[in-house]
Amino acid sequence: MDLPGWLPCRTVHRRMLGETTRVFLLCAAFLLAVIILGQGVRTRDLLIGLRLGLGEFLLVLFYMSPVFMVLIIPFACMLSIFLTMLRMNAERELTALKAGGVSLLQLLPAPMFFASLCCALTMFISLYGISWSGERFRSTLLQLARDRAELNLRPGVFNTDIKGLTVFVRRIDPKSKEMRGIMVEDAGQGEGRRFVIFAPRGGIITDNIQGDLLFRLYDGKLYRLGQDALGVLEFAEYNIRVSLEKLFANIELGRVKPREMSWGELRRLEQEYAEQKLSPRYGRKILAEIQKRLAMPVSSLVFGLFALPLAAGFEGAGRQTGVALALCAFLFYYSLSSLGIALSESGALSPVISAWGPNVIFLLAGLIGLFFAARERMPDILSKLGGKLKKLRAGKTA
Repeated sequence: MDLPGWLPCRTVHRRMLGETTRVFLLCAAFLLAVIILGQGVRTRDLLIGLRLGLGEFLLVLFYMSPVFMVLIIPFACMLSIFLTMLRMNAERELTALKAGGVSLLQLLPAPMFFASLCCALTMFISLYGISWSGERFRSTLLQLARDRAELNLRPGVFNTDIKGLTVFVRRIDPKSKEMRGIMVEDAGQGEGRRFVIFAPRGGIITDNIQGDLLFRLYDGKLYRLGQDALGVLEFAEYNIRVSLEKLFANIELGRVKPREMSWGELRRLEQEYAEQKLSPRYGRKILAEIQKRLAMPVSSLVFGLFALPLAAGFEGAGRQTGVALALCAFLFYYSLSSLGIALSESGALSPVISAWGPNVIFLLAGLIGLFFAARERMPDILSKLGGKLKKLRAGKTA
């Protein structure tokens, strides 16, 4: 990456950009690994329940990562800019640049250029990557579940692996996986009723929208067995819906949620909500998701601006302190955003205010801090905190 030739101090900008990029890649990789490990229960269930191989497991993790990257990239952007400026401040590089006539505002293009790249990348993932990865994740998981379910169905054996169902298959075609001579007893109807279904052929297909498997039977008969009556129904096609949790413990996809939808689907549902074709509660979720998809990428720019004066106010702080401080700032932002989204979904707050409010707060804080830092009037926060701690200790001793 390079910066335009008309910018002053190109060498300084280039070095800042290179260091920021290296720190960003390290932070993003570390955070992604931590979050995936934090999903240990879910990944463990996938690994054990579906008996995934290493390649399949890595593929599933890859499809899970874009959802996390929308959060990771803005935070890693802020952390990398903050740590770069903190190091320059601690090693007196900023003091030397100021002595040479270079102000903090003249150093602004490099971090903001990097933040703009992070914003563009996050926006692309938010609008297109999340839905793409979510679709691939669901289809891959359902396909793996279908393959495992077909392996569990052995010809000539009464299979009871599916909760509430007893399945008998006379023969399974090894190539097309079509089943012949099928008998299914469905005892999950309750009230003393059960269904017995006979069909000459059938198979297992996936339903990506609902996140289930469908046991589809053709040209058969359904016998409804009650306490006092027997009913018979002929059918050309009959579907038995099987959720993943009936096949594999603790694994469930469910219906596609707004956070997994494509940008085009969200805008279509937004139009339907405007035409009063959706329920108010579901429509508010759609509006909140649309604003969140737009606001979260812009937070990279806001965090990039916020990190500059923050580093100037923490002269002498170590990297550990910087990481803790940046984490606290991001948690505060995320808490405000989560609270706002919850209020907007309940109808108590506008989705625009809930999604963009935290950005506005951090933007104003960054601009005010930058104003004082550019005029060298930024208070040394560590010194003030240290002085207060000393006074507290002295008061306790007395």
